[in-house]
Amino acid sequence: MPPHCDTMDGPVVMAAKRALETGNVNLILPGMPKKAEDELKKAFERTLRVRESGAEAMELADYWFFETAVRLHREGEGAPYTGLKPAGLDWGPVVPRAEKAIEQGSAKEVIEFLQHIVEEELRERFRHAVAKKKYDVNDVDAAREFVQAMLGFILYSHHLYEYVKGGGEHGEETMGGHEQ
Repeated sequence: MPPHCDTMDGPVVMAAKRALETGNVNLILPGMPKKAEDELKKAFERTLRVRESGAEAMELADYWFFETAVRLHREGEGAPYTGLKPAGLDWGPVVPRAEKAIEQGSAKEVIEFLQHIVEEELRERFRHAVAKKKYDVNDVDAAREFVQAMLGFILYSHHLYEYVKGGGEHGEETMGGHEQ
């Protein structure tokens, strides 16, 4: 997944902004692993206190809180925190479709889009392998090209299957759904 949760317009920072605007830390806690709640609550209270010191202090405190929230979120995923990314990054074609699907209550567009992409990729890898299949057995380079193309198709298919059947949810590999 593209770096969605660590951007200034990603879901973690947006939830952190809503929490600060309303004074309700519970608006950001669902995006945190349970073990990070105490640290985040302390950061939230400290941020609220510092925000009262003026506009410049508020801006700095908010940014620190966003960094803290994203860092704790990333730790919960078992992923490194590499800093906040700017808003407006291209998250690719799937993230906006998936967000729209959630908003509208229908996954139809996402499913159709992904089915098309998977079919296109599989067909292209298959065509490539089949095109390399007929080679002179004494042409080792051509044989290698076939083996690489064949393995490319087979392994792509296998890894795709494993990923689909294995989940691949946000942070699932290391945190089991944010260790809640």
